[in-house]
Amino acid sequence: MAASQRLVVGLDPGTYQICVVVAEIVDDRAEIIGIGSAASSGIRKGAVVNIDETVESIRRAVDEAELMAGCEISRVMVAVDGSHLRGFNSHGIVAVKNREVSPGDVERVLDAARAVRLPTDREVLHVLPQEFIVDDQDGIREPVGMAGVRLEARVHIVTGSVTSAQNLMKCCARVGLQATHVFAGCLAAAEGVLTPEERELGVALVDIGAGATDVIVYQGGSVRHTAALALGGDHVTKDIAAGLRTSFAEAEKLKQKHGCAVKAAVPREETIEVRGVGGRPACMVPRRVLGKIIEPRLDEIMTLVAEEIARVGCEDGLASGVVLTGGSSIIEGAAALAERVFGAPVRIGNPIQVGGLVDAVNSPMYSTAVGLVLYALKVRQSGAGRLMKVWRWGGMRDRVAEWLRDFF
Repeated sequence: MAASQRLVVGLDPGTYQICVVVAEIVDDRAEIIGIGSAASSGIRKGAVVNIDETVESIRRAVDEAELMAGCEISRVMVAVDGSHLRGFNSHGIVAVKNREVSPGDVERVLDAARAVRLPTDREVLHVLPQEFIVDDQDGIREPVGMAGVRLEARVHIVTGSVTSAQNLMKCCARVGLQATHVFAGCLAAAEGVLTPEERELGVALVDIGAGATDVIVYQGGSVRHTAALALGGDHVTKDIAAGLRTSFAEAEKLKQKHGCAVKAAVPREETIEVRGVGGRPACMVPRRVLGKIIEPRLDEIMTLVAEEIARVGCEDGLASGVVLTGGSSIIEGAAALAERVFGAPVRIGNPIQVGGLVDAVNSPMYSTAVGLVLYALKVRQSGAGRLMKVWRWGGMRDRVAEWLRDFF
């Protein structure tokens, strides 16, 4: 395998920060060799609002990653987030040729399940198989080689805005990068932080980003539901800025350094310094006041997530509990607040199953970028793209196989 083919790069263009992770495939393992990050000033709620600023932010993050990894980055796998993402379940049926299920039959049934009517401004991102049914036998995960005359597939389909992905790919192109594929951020994050045991028993991943909160539910090893809520860490920061009469930048610093999601856990005597705006002097404020601002907003976000999970009837199937990830999950007490809201065990999701510069990416902020490179590794190991079937934007299905052959 050529040196360039051993490199995989994940790009996570978030609302608050753009992250780039470079990994080298060594002995069927992803070794992190470089990371880069830059403040994101041209993206809001997962969508590009200023192309020039986004291009510059991506360039700074890529340059930093190239310097650390000692390589030149030309191709990236891009994550897309935001409330425009939608997920729904679908069902497809085809007749089996030659009375034995072949890979071609599987492709046809997935195409049949994907054949749903969508608005012109939306495109299919992923088709995720849940189970296959051969004649009347259900619960099949790999039907190839089984005897039968009818093949059915239950799948979960994730769609997104066409323009959101096109704008991200355009920004990458202006930096000199080829965006080979676009992935839903929650699926990439799940790849980065969840264990196979959690997916099998049932788990909900809650990715609290700056502009939106993504939710993905696994049961029986398959995706059962995905959703995106238009609330995130930026709303917490805005509440802090308004409540403490300070700048947005200062509010973000206070949230990261002194924030607490459970105000009762903060000692009453503890104080923090808050800088004023417009030349006003700084003042000392009880840290519990900061917790009093953060707690209700995070409680609202998590309550909405719990209601979304209950709406689709998945709340009783989360034997592994809930995993929090994303930049806002690092707020002190976030896991304790989530346990109170969900009534289930909660842990903070850091990237797992990678080697190399593990300490450098040991944060929920890198879960999506690391998940992108882990998915590329999984495709290489399986030799098939059906693990998380991806279509190129514009319906260019044939380019997927071409990319996989070229990439690996």
